[in-house]
Amino acid sequence: MSVQDSMPQRTLIVLGVDMSRDIKSKEILARYAAGERIFRDLDRGDGIYDFSHSDLRGAIFTGNHLFASFRWANLERADFSHCNVKTSDFSQANLASATFFGSAIDAAVFDGADLTGTIFEGASAFGYVFGKDELPPR
Repeated sequence: MSVQDSMPQRTLIVLGVDMSRDIKSKEILARYAAGERIFRDLDRGDGIYDFSHSDLRGAIFTGNHLFASFRWANLERADFSHCNVKTSDFSQANLASATFFGSAIDAAVFDGADLTGTIFEGASAFGYVFGKDELPPR
């Protein structure tokens, strides 16, 4: 038995979900680093995506149904139009000029996020539909 085998395994648990098996987030970040900007293959069935502290400026997530941590991420000009991002965490993220047009944002967290110029028109939370220039509570 090696020393590594005898060491306790560290696992990041977010809302009861084991984040150590999050290979999909790493794949998306690698695709972004390679120049891809359109991501339409994210699905809540893949588990929780962890994009914390990531630079995803200008990424297009249109139409996805995902649960993710975007804490402290740079999402300037990102497009989340017609996405289901219910319960996703955007705390402290840079969402300047991002778009959530027509998205479901129920229980999404925007604490401390930069929402300068962010569009939530047509987005909904718990039956409420946001109008032009309206922002969710932070």
